[in-house]
Amino acid sequence: MSLSERRTGFFSWFEKLRGMAPTQGLGMREVQLGQHTVRSHGREVARTHMHDWLILLLLVVIVIVMYAVIHPFDRFVGKDMMADLKYPLKENTVPFWAVPVYSLLLPSLVFLFIYYRRRDVYDLHHGILGLFFAVFITAVITDAIKNAVGRPRPDFFWRCFPDGKDVYDSLGNVRCHGQASVIKEGHKSFPSGHTSGAFAGLGFLSLYLSGKIKVFDRRGHVWKLCIVILPILLACLIGISRVDDYWHHWQDVFAGGVIGLAIATFCYLQFFPPPYSDDGWGPYAYFRMLEERSAQQTNGVNALNVQVMEAQVLQQRNEQNNQSYTSSEEHDSGLNDLEIGRRNIVR
Repeated sequence: MSLSERRTGFFSWFEKLRGMAPTQGLGMREVQLGQHTVRSHGREVARTHMHDWLILLLLVVIVIVMYAVIHPFDRFVGKDMMADLKYPLKENTVPFWAVPVYSLLLPSLVFLFIYYRRRDVYDLHHGILGLFFAVFITAVITDAIKNAVGRPRPDFFWRCFPDGKDVYDSLGNVRCHGQASVIKEGHKSFPSGHTSGAFAGLGFLSLYLSGKIKVFDRRGHVWKLCIVILPILLACLIGISRVDDYWHHWQDVFAGGVIGLAIATFCYLQFFPPPYSDDGWGPYAYFRMLEERSAQQTNGVNALNVQVMEAQVLQQRNEQNNQSYTSSEEHDSGLNDLEIGRRNIVR
């Protein structure tokens, strides 16, 4: 194969490889979603965030200790305060075991459904990690405030005096004779844990859906807004049930909702762009991975450019050498002809 044929084949191969480099457009980014699955990249992503998962386990332990071990502040409760604390002792409309169901399990199922459609392990991992951080950070803050404030619940009277006979000490403070665990729970009114957990988990889900279906794309699709409001509506209904069951004052529910939604927003923005951003449909890690891959391919293209330039220089040198060799042969041939002519004349 001649040098020109080799050069032509190398250039055609180089152009094909350069054409494979991904563009930075939104459509191309979305096309590559199916290339990063749990099987192919899951272990690498989990290893990268190993310390985050360890911190999350620490938060779980802190929540358990604060709920089961630490006793809330034994706030003074006088007889004149009982007017607002004599609501009936009722069962929970939303039981305690339902808190992780609607705050953790339900959003996680939505994340898994979207992963099944898009096959993006970065989105699945960061969605679950951000959700769990939002819920457990909220739980730590909520339980810390509960234990520090020790506000009595609206049904505190019946927790303290299950027989209806109230007793007070010389200072006017209550002398409860009810079950110790029930009385302890009666000093954990502010803020509402059910409400803060609901707004943390379902608020995170609402932000997540806002980015995925591009609610703020300026196209005026109200149905998208209705979808992202549904989780917030569910959280509001859970908070209202706490007031209806006389387990919380309305201030407790309001404060719990603010805490949960604020923490959910902070945790969401730690892993995802704002929902109104053009890149709001994916996590930061996914776009960072694309940038690193693009940089690697750009370096590869630059290396190929250097090889092309070296091939061009080598070709030019070969052509110059060929021209010099041809000129030298023509010069020698001319000298030989002159020498032959001179000898003929002499003869």
